[in-house]
Amino acid sequence: MRNIQLRRFSTLIIVPPHRTPTRRPFVPIPHRTLPEPRGQDLDFITVARRHVINSHWEKLHPLCPFLTPFRLKHLLLTLQNDHVLSLKLSQWLLQHHPSTHTLETLSILLHTLAKHRQFKTIQTILTKILASHPPQNLSHSLLHSYPLCNSSPLVFDALFKTLAHTNKFRSATLTYTLMKEHGFSLTVESCNAFLSSLLRLRRADIALSFYREMRRSYVSPNVYTLNMVIRAHCMLGEVQKGFEIFQKMGDMGLSPNVVSFNTLISGYCNKGLFGLALKVKSLMGDNGVQANVVTFNTLINGFCKERKLHEANRVFNEMKVANVAPNVVTYNTLLHGYGQVGDSEMGGKVYEEMARNGVDADILTYNALILGLCKDGKTKKAAGFVRELDKKNLVPDASTFSALITGQCLRNNSERAFLIYRSMVRSGCNPNEHTFQMLISAFCKNEDFDGAVQVLRDMLGRLMCPDSSTLSELYHGLCRCGKNQLALALCSEMEGRRLLPEGFDKEKIFITHPEKETSN
Repeated sequence: MRNIQLRRFSTLIIVPPHRTPTRRPFVPIPHRTLPEPRGQDLDFITVARRHVINSHWEKLHPLCPFLTPFRLKHLLLTLQNDHVLSLKLSQWLLQHHPSTHTLETLSILLHTLAKHRQFKTIQTILTKILASHPPQNLSHSLLHSYPLCNSSPLVFDALFKTLAHTNKFRSATLTYTLMKEHGFSLTVESCNAFLSSLLRLRRADIALSFYREMRRSYVSPNVYTLNMVIRAHCMLGEVQKGFEIFQKMGDMGLSPNVVSFNTLISGYCNKGLFGLALKVKSLMGDNGVQANVVTFNTLINGFCKERKLHEANRVFNEMKVANVAPNVVTYNTLLHGYGQVGDSEMGGKVYEEMARNGVDADILTYNALILGLCKDGKTKKAAGFVRELDKKNLVPDASTFSALITGQCLRNNSERAFLIYRSMVRSGCNPNEHTFQMLISAFCKNEDFDGAVQVLRDMLGRLMCPDSSTLSELYHGLCRCGKNQLALALCSEMEGRRLLPEGFDKEKIFITHPEKETSN
């Protein structure tokens, strides 16, 4: 963490000074001419243009059967200097005579809008076009009509950005390749859209590869770009590399913002490096950045996940001293932390403070409270909170039922836990592996192995398998009761469905109970 103080220089270093990359010659843009309209075509276009300029849309209706793609192209070209009229005409045609538009005529409209920088409208139109046309066809149509419209390269940038937003990464890459071949560059905003979409799908490796391509293509990153690069490294567990990018911001003429710090803090917390996370937080003030609610929530969540509730509460108090108002995420994180360790008393105090501060509780709030009470053996009080959900117009979810099942399993009340499980399924909530394993274990502790087998079959029906220790507990119980054949049949069934957990040694179990196996 030495030399962590950021340096600020105005120089933007893009390419290493020891080597200057050579550019390939650009491929010429294909030039297609459009014959000039003559005779009836020219008369038609003149009349139609006059109707459009005067907004005489009713007079256009009888002309539309004779509006060929050739005539529409020229009509749109005559309106290039008025993007509002071009858009009105296209929208009117799409509503009343949609068959008149082709990919080529829509491309001319997009070029017109690009020259007037109407990017939001372009993105809306592109999204609709891409729903019915292959991206490659559209990009080639735009390329061929580009010289005709004396267009702006930003039309391709808009296409790339739209493909990124819709997660069409392969098509976006092909569009980028086409742009590069013809000498067009991406804007940093479009590159950021691509990076953001990749990170949303947790493709941090591809995001970092694309960032390196950005640098090779002379696209200057901004602070949002570098924040995503830091995040990508953190997602891959490479927090130190993320920190190195963070340190280089000043050398690149950029100042980190609160997201830069929060991303690093989150990365360190996820690796359990809380000392480094706190050091990064201490740097915020040195760099003129105010810690916000996300900063404190990230630290509190990190400590709670490690069950370091004392440290989490210390950060919570520091948050209030800094006049940063806790939100529902703050309180829910603390409540969940106390719930996991069964400290219902502290959970109750946090909940009371939450109510005093006017922060509305949601289903996560109640789930955390119910879990804490159930783990503390206070199942009746937990049931009271469940009844309160209806008054708050909140619907119990899988976590609510799982918390209640936890409480009954801890009391070894497997029958009651099973009834709650049945209610859970009837309510349309899906139990997870942990819920099933708790139920199986509870039935085994009560030596109700038929019940445990029933839960196991339900679990297998959902293509889930218990962990090795839970399955061993059940199989040892079945063998002790002389139900070796049932245990063998279940084992064969799980092997056949490839649901047998790793580390489960069936031979060891059956060797341990040989007399039971022969007597059955």
